[in-house]
Amino acid sequence: MHPTSTYRLQIRAAFDLDAAAGVTGYLRDLGVGWAYLSPLLKSTPGSDHGYDVVDPTRVDPARGGAEGLARFAAAARAAGLGILIDTVPNHMGIAVPVENPWWWDVLLRGRSSRYAAAFDIDWEFGGGKVRVPVLGSEADEVIDAMEIRVDPKPTARAPYGMARYFDHEFPLAEATAPAEATSYPDAVRQVLARQHFELMFWQLEASELNYRRFFAVSTLAGARVEDPVVFDEAHEEVARWFRDGLADGLRIDHPDGLVDPGGYLERLGALTGRRYTLVEKILEHSATPHPELLPASWDTDGTTGYDAMAEIDRVLIDPDGEGALDALDERLRSATGLPPAQPWPDLIHDTKRMIADTIQRSEIARLVRCLPEQVPDADDALAEILACFPVYRSYLPAGREALDEALAEASVRRPDLAETIGALSPFLADPTLEVARRFQQTTGPVMAKGVEDTAFYRATRLGTLTEVGGDPSVFSLTVEGFHEAVARRQAQRPRSMTSLSTHDTKRGEDVRARLSVLAEIPHRWAAVLEELRALASTGHGPFDSLLWQAIIGSWPATPERLHAYAEKAAREAAEVTTWWNPDADFERRMHAVVDAAYGPARELVEAFVDEVAQPGWSNSLSAKLVQLAGPGVPDVYQGSELWETSLVDPDNRRAVDFAQRAAMLADLDRAATEGNVPAIDASGAAKLLVTSRVLRMRRDRPELFTRYLPVELLGSVSGHAIAFDRGGAIAIATRLPVGLAARGGWGDTRMLIPGGTWTDALTGRAYPGGELPLAEVLSALPVALLTRQTPDPRRDTERDGVSHAGSGVSGLSEAEEA
Repeated sequence: MHPTSTYRLQIRAAFDLDAAAGVTGYLRDLGVGWAYLSPLLKSTPGSDHGYDVVDPTRVDPARGGAEGLARFAAAARAAGLGILIDTVPNHMGIAVPVENPWWWDVLLRGRSSRYAAAFDIDWEFGGGKVRVPVLGSEADEVIDAMEIRVDPKPTARAPYGMARYFDHEFPLAEATAPAEATSYPDAVRQVLARQHFELMFWQLEASELNYRRFFAVSTLAGARVEDPVVFDEAHEEVARWFRDGLADGLRIDHPDGLVDPGGYLERLGALTGRRYTLVEKILEHSATPHPELLPASWDTDGTTGYDAMAEIDRVLIDPDGEGALDALDERLRSATGLPPAQPWPDLIHDTKRMIADTIQRSEIARLVRCLPEQVPDADDALAEILACFPVYRSYLPAGREALDEALAEASVRRPDLAETIGALSPFLADPTLEVARRFQQTTGPVMAKGVEDTAFYRATRLGTLTEVGGDPSVFSLTVEGFHEAVARRQAQRPRSMTSLSTHDTKRGEDVRARLSVLAEIPHRWAAVLEELRALASTGHGPFDSLLWQAIIGSWPATPERLHAYAEKAAREAAEVTTWWNPDADFERRMHAVVDAAYGPARELVEAFVDEVAQPGWSNSLSAKLVQLAGPGVPDVYQGSELWETSLVDPDNRRAVDFAQRAAMLADLDRAATEGNVPAIDASGAAKLLVTSRVLRMRRDRPELFTRYLPVELLGSVSGHAIAFDRGGAIAIATRLPVGLAARGGWGDTRMLIPGGTWTDALTGRAYPGGELPLAEVLSALPVALLTRQTPDPRRDTERDGVSHAGSGVSGLSEAEEA
């Protein structure tokens, strides 16, 4: 069993499982197949995202607990919905140690803890202790300042007393407590020396940490689910979901962090009964003729859809705008004293190398310790190989070609290290060695932090391009290339998810759709940007472009949202200001740009937004139709059935007004009975129409979505359309709307479809088959979804007394039609 579509819900204290149960009727009416829930297991108190699980054995009480999940499941089943749940096997949250019983026990008992094997700790390097980077300065300074207090008073969780550092609490080991509570330095040193943990200065985490973590987040400790005992205990609650009928499928977060993702999926499949399973796997080279493919040996239905996002975005970008946007970027660099833009491979090499040399130093040091023999300059060479690795990771022996490519490139870039790289090569290629296995776990964090979280904020020529799963050096995709990519998905992974927005995207789908218009009017954008920069500038031309694009793309976002975005974008780019060393002068100018958008630049901002809004909405509707009607299982991120103008997290986890959406959907359904089509305006009603009609048709008439064939287009502007037949449902979408308008509209352009009478599920209008003029079928909306009419069984029964199989063309079920 697999879904016809999914709808992602962010479950948290402010929108718990009971609140989610309350919207299941709306999801049914929208046409959703399965509800798709964010992580549910108990997480760090106050966590809005749930990826910091502290107890994998129970549903988070703050999210509704086990009882809330049972109530949600009952409501979902009553609404005819399946249930897909996000899970996090790679790491656990340890920000508040007492909240994580496994981690707390390790701190209390050290290597003798029954949970010591659950965490990936290098005990030898820590001298038998686990290092905890929470101190604000060097340990001796903190102790001498009497900021740590040790207390022998027992508690239920700390039977031998507690050490406290401001809000941080740690359990004392047996027979190590002082006679009385004290902050006296000598006494504190003596007590801490006898613990199973070592408190250290937080800035040493990059080089001195002795446990694997998620990327660079020291409050997320790597879990060892490759250990069968750990796997079983960590999946006890997940197994119950399937036994009790509470879940139909799983999404696996960050499988690339695991020692053996394929082995994990095999064990998970045995636990779930091979139920629907997706992996959050970023595949490189999407929207190119040579995309990276998901390992065929994995027991999974597919990815979470970033590859589809890259393809859909790029087929809606005008390739003719690339040269002018590149020229604009060079002028911005020159005007602000910056060197020319690096080629993308060189830029990401340097940003990945920066990550390897800074926040991943402790991971590289562990790789060196794992080598079976000493290799001179191994740390430098390993960092270089990581910086040259072309994909997120290999799965040896599969993926050996990626390792070989990285070794070769590293030797070319650093000929002084060629001998060392050659010495490391056999060790990194041997999956029986710990260093090879750990190296594979390290390439992903270096890629993610170096590319998505750094280079994406430096490559600013067009914001649409810098999205998770995309390659910004790939500017656009031809219609023919798009058809090839989508047909590949239909042939290879037809149950893989497709996405346009997620909790991880840098910009919401409709921000990107609006920004894509800039590729059609690059000279106009350059002129407007020059005017905007004259009113407010950071002094860094490319960052000015990034920030003004964010303002234009998300307008009318609030100042608070844009200030938060500006700070995150600038510090992630790490060109002028950083998280560790903020540049106050630059950030003052940066925030002044945002303020100017609501002051002296407001009139100019709003005038330009008015220019690009309509073509941006056309792009939005086209992207939505192509995603929802195309191969794969389309996901609708919460709220994105209306315009989704979020920026990077946490902005994309804002509350959703479901009551408003339900009311709008009811209004649309009533208007449809009168033949009314909503205007394409700021309300987003047109997008809600497209979303609901396609989802309903996929759910109610799945037989119409079983193949993928491009539909032939003829005429002078046929390049402005994408059309395909899914096996009875034909989708048509507009691309490059500014250029289309400049050429006078559709003119003689037409599509060739089989004979008969076809009805557009979006407008209810009927058209004859054969040569169908796009000027007619796309007169009300820039998109259409056609199905061929079948005889009405009620009329047939009245005519000849025989009931004929068939269904209506609206995409609604019989009950909904009534």
